[in-house]
Amino acid sequence: MTSAIPPNAPDAPAPGPQVRATTLVRHARLWLVPTVLCALVSLLLSLLYMGGILSPGDHLNRLPIALVDEDEGRPLPGQSENLGKQITDAIASTGSSKTTVDWRRLDRAEAQDALDSGKVFGALVVPADFTASVAALTTDRATARPTLTVLTNPGLGSLGSSLASQINQGAAHQASLTIGKQLSASSAVPTTRLLLADPVAVTTRVGHPIGRHSGLGLTAFYYTLLLVLAGFIGGNLVHSGVDTALGYADSEIGPWHTRRPTVPVNRTQTLVLKMLMTAGISLLTTTIVMAATIAILGMDAGHLPMLWLFSYCATVAVGLGVQAINAAFGGIGQLVSMFVFIALALPSSGATVPLEATPAFYRFLGVFEPMHQLSAGVRSILYFDARADAGLARGWIMIAVGVVVALAFGFAMTHYYDRRGLRRLTPQPA
Repeated sequence: MTSAIPPNAPDAPAPGPQVRATTLVRHARLWLVPTVLCALVSLLLSLLYMGGILSPGDHLNRLPIALVDEDEGRPLPGQSENLGKQITDAIASTGSSKTTVDWRRLDRAEAQDALDSGKVFGALVVPADFTASVAALTTDRATARPTLTVLTNPGLGSLGSSLASQINQGAAHQASLTIGKQLSASSAVPTTRLLLADPVAVTTRVGHPIGRHSGLGLTAFYYTLLLVLAGFIGGNLVHSGVDTALGYADSEIGPWHTRRPTVPVNRTQTLVLKMLMTAGISLLTTTIVMAATIAILGMDAGHLPMLWLFSYCATVAVGLGVQAINAAFGGIGQLVSMFVFIALALPSSGATVPLEATPAFYRFLGVFEPMHQLSAGVRSILYFDARADAGLARGWIMIAVGVVVALAFGFAMTHYYDRRGLRRLTPQPA
């Protein structure tokens, strides 16, 4: 029925005295709850979002980078090891003592596999002729500068790849200066000593290329964000729409206010209905997200059937979680689910700023917050050939865990409320 009845209608209630806003605004209790909630939400969001991105370099914690020594040259006179072995030993020992970088000593094939599976953010490679090319600098046989190669991995995000590249370039430059001291000490000519002070060139190449329409490795994050938002917004729309249709909530569109007759249904059956509708509507929203991003905007993506299935299951998992939280917490459920799926999930996703470059609190959140696991799965499909060890297996596991937790928590709470006879409201007559 509707309460939008013209004031002059025969059955309209007699209008009573109207309270003015200027009178209500002076009541302190009216201000209390929204003021406190707005202040707390603003404070928490500010700390959460800005706290994880302000200084990624200061919070490095075992950022994985491959260290490859292919040097086959003989040791220089007076030395027991060739320069490749000396450089990699020095870099690995320094990184391990500071715990900022997890230097993984791999051969070239292992390093390429680690790049292709997203296990390392980059690699520093000492070529096979490195010692020989350095030794030639002090003779008339030198034809080129010795070179160290830095490999990047843009599939792990532009910031993570950039951090690894900066670390690799710094390590290569320090190695060059160390070698330069050894070489310049053997020369009496000042010009030669100057040229030999920094003898090693550093070249940077992409170790695992991604598509040109991949947003420099950020499409995985934004696509995952779309899936989470589709599940979050869709779940809340289903929640409010069902409550309105069943007569447990009012509908207001502009000046029109409607209250439908209350349908006698308990909390558990209402949750079943909402979850079924969430799963059904997610079929449409997932298809629309893929069509908009890939067909219309041209985002680079392969393994489309796998991407659609993963996207659908991720959206459903989030939507079911939203329904469970709303069923348990009632009116504040939307705020709680916003923190679970958005506020806490975004800064701990590891898709823009690597978790290895965030404070420990965010690394802790990344263990269980859904967006980190889902973005790893999407990233594997988009950039790493849908390899299970590139994050896809972890993504599927998180989806399964999320669905089980949502079902168990949601139905446990509604069953408890129903058993206690806690009805949502007094049924309204037709």
